[in-house]
Amino acid sequence: MNSKLTNWLLFLALCVIWGSSFILMKEGLKTLSAYEVAAIRMLSAGIVLTPFSLQALKQMNGKDIALAILTGVLGSFIPAILFCVAETKIDSALAGMLNALTPLFVITVGAVFFKSIIPWKKTLGVLIGFSGMLFLFFAKNNGTTESNVFYALLILAATFCYGVNVNIISHRLRHIGSIHLASVAFIFLIPPSLIVLYFTGFFHYSFHETSFLTSAGASSVLGIFGTAIATILFYMLLKRAGALFSSMVTYGVPFVAVMWGLLAGETISFLQIVGLLIILSGVYLANRQ
Repeated sequence: MNSKLTNWLLFLALCVIWGSSFILMKEGLKTLSAYEVAAIRMLSAGIVLTPFSLQALKQMNGKDIALAILTGVLGSFIPAILFCVAETKIDSALAGMLNALTPLFVITVGAVFFKSIIPWKKTLGVLIGFSGMLFLFFAKNNGTTESNVFYALLILAATFCYGVNVNIISHRLRHIGSIHLASVAFIFLIPPSLIVLYFTGFFHYSFHETSFLTSAGASSVLGIFGTAIATILFYMLLKRAGALFSSMVTYGVPFVAVMWGLLAGETISFLQIVGLLIILSGVYLANRQ
């Protein structure tokens, strides 16, 4: 298969998978709590990636394993909980839009904590992106008003965690293979995920009820495809096409999330569309070479 075609197929697959994650969270939340959905997501991803971790653990030293665990917590576990809690009050489409701020936090965290140099174009892109975020925060539609800004801020915190995670990997773990790093990070999320499920009473549900099976199934699909498989595909794209092209997946994810939101009956306001376009223009400027 043509190399460029393969890259575009990986690109589109990631847009669809990650863009669909937000509606899967919403489906899981119909019966399960936010913490249960997040825990099932991490547990499913950890189980799927366990075979890859066995070889990785033999090749990594203690410091690398500790940093890998940290990336799992910051890059997956905490954001998964924050996104699920946020989606108890805001639409999945809005969550997908705010997720577009991730690359801006990658740049900002790199400059503040890792002493990366930010050219003026990247700085301008960050400022434009945050102005778009303000549009989304205060777009009065479908219950997403000032009273729900707190829940939007949870997603902001999640994207900040993503920014820290990417910088840790870029500056401290570049020598570790992508799949090995991801598998070690997720396998150590299995125990805390099981603990969360135990204390939330998950194992006391009636496992034969259709509503429970649907929500648990959606959460598992979210973990297997939206976390485990998507991580592998992203690292494949990163190695094949480079950081610039792979980072552009961020442009496609919000549009898929909005499409699913509309199909689910969510209403998108004009200000939300304006905010999304402003964010994407800021992301484009910040990532432009």
